[in-house]
Amino acid sequence: MSSFTGLFNLYALVMAGGKGTRFWPESTEKKPKQYLTLISSKTLLEETYERFEGFIGKEHRYVVTVKEQEELCKRSSAGRIAGDGMIFEPSGRNTGPCILVSLATLLARGLTEKDVLAIVPSDHVILNHKGFQNTIKKAAFYAHNKQNIVTIGITPHFPHTGFGYIEKGEMVEGEAFKVSRFKEKPHFELAKEYVASGKYLWNAGMFVAPIGVLLEEFKTHAPKMFAHFEDLKKAVGNDAEMKKVYERVPSDSIDYAIMEKSARVSVIPAAFDWNDMGSWDALSAVVEETHGNTVVKADGSFFLNSADNVIFTPNRFVSLINMDKHVIVANDKVVLVAPVKDAQEIKKVVEHLKKERPDLI
Repeated sequence: MSSFTGLFNLYALVMAGGKGTRFWPESTEKKPKQYLTLISSKTLLEETYERFEGFIGKEHRYVVTVKEQEELCKRSSAGRIAGDGMIFEPSGRNTGPCILVSLATLLARGLTEKDVLAIVPSDHVILNHKGFQNTIKKAAFYAHNKQNIVTIGITPHFPHTGFGYIEKGEMVEGEAFKVSRFKEKPHFELAKEYVASGKYLWNAGMFVAPIGVLLEEFKTHAPKMFAHFEDLKKAVGNDAEMKKVYERVPSDSIDYAIMEKSARVSVIPAAFDWNDMGSWDALSAVVEETHGNTVVKADGSFFLNSADNVIFTPNRFVSLINMDKHVIVANDKVVLVAPVKDAQEIKKVVEHLKKERPDLI
């Protein structure tokens, strides 16, 4: 398990330091969405580890998070990673620095540049574990054999405007395609064109690559970031020094730093379902409907001429009359009501509260 016929070792790196502002009021700075139990009794981070069961052993799993989330991360990681499986970002920056400090830490802890790393977010919902493992395995073999970065693309089933897209180039082997280019989140008409063409995949933010290839691409395409790599490696185990070095690393996403510039990026379409849990409306795709509504948590419900609502009201009875396509969330301190189509706007409430009511975030 985790070793592929002696060719290479496969490791998993789970990125779990995000804040998930669009899942407010449940997701707060003290408890971001990857630690919420949204689709089962397990947190989204626990669900992420479950996808690797029987495939990548816990001694080959790592998680990277920020120091403020240490206790939450420990609770969700207990029994699912080995003792040295936690990596800390000194502060939340962006996916580029986060991955760079993770690579420095992994090499300092004994991994080699030949080892292959599957990097995945902690807040996705994937129900088909077998399909997920098969896709990661194919990506790992291709990444090792071709010394490439392999990103996992999701075949789009409707014109989503909240995701980035990947344009497929020529098929290079089996199910792998060269990446022609990455596209920003499109407006609706353009998203419709992308889906109709059959040439585009959603960018799921998951990728698989040998550690050495990632470092070479950092060096080539993000030299200002890579300039700090040796210092990061030397600082592993010294929190104060690591903080000093890390603050000097330019902040940029892995997409901008490497993926959009590198000629060594391929894409394999996912053979599994996928939902990125970007905002409350995403739950309607993974939770079974109750009388035409998505009741995630509630202490009973009554609906009159109401449909397509998403409801999260733990320990509260909810009743809706003549109300369609809304998100309704209630906890001990806060009530949130918003049209489903505006679910992405919830982050603006968080921006307001940072100034006016920081106790609520």
